Amino acid sequence: MKAIEGDDGRARCAWCEVADFPLYRQYHDQEWGFPVADETRLFEKLCLEGFQAGLSWRTILAKREAFRAGFAGFDAARVAAFTEADVQRLLADAGIVRHRGKIEATIGNARALKSLHERGQSLAALVWSFEEKPAPALAFRAESAASQALSKQLKKLGFRFVGPTTVYAFMQAMGLVNDHAEGCWARAAALQARSVFRVPT
Repeated sequence: MKAIEGDDGRARCAWCEVADFPLYRQYHDQEWGFPVADETRLFEKLCLEGFQAGLSWRTILAKREAFRAGFAGFDAARVAAFTEADVQRLLADAGIVRHRGKIEATIGNARALKSLHERGQSLAALVWSFEEKPAPALAFRAESAASQALSKQLKKLGFRFVGPTTVYAFMQAMGLVNDHAEGCWARAAALQARSVFRVPT
């Protein structure tokens, strides 16, 4: 992966410079690779990465607002209470990816997270305990030893659609891995954000 200069004179990861899809640049500049500890954002991203399996992130990002509407803002407690009627409602929602297995997995993931919360634990503390230290050199991997271990733990807790590749993409997006290309302006910004980030415990 390389950095290329955009029409605003700023160098960014090449994947986000898509002329007909400005949401990519916005997502790259404001979210991707910056550390996150918020439970709802982490839960949403984990579920959306699951929906991406076999598809492109462009497809999911374009539908993200519809996903948020359909899944109650990814409020885990509310999603955990979804019934078969909600599954049918979501299967009829053209704004999202209508895949029964992924819809049911998201509801199951909400229940797994609710169970975690009821034990006094958090998704944030769990995922950040798998951050690689020291940070790995840029390798542009599809998965890592850390994503494999986190995937295994999530599955043990009852989460679904959380294979090592899906989990690695989640880790990249949520700032556990800084895979911004050398020369990308956001690489240094993400490193700075990580330096002042308080790891949840």
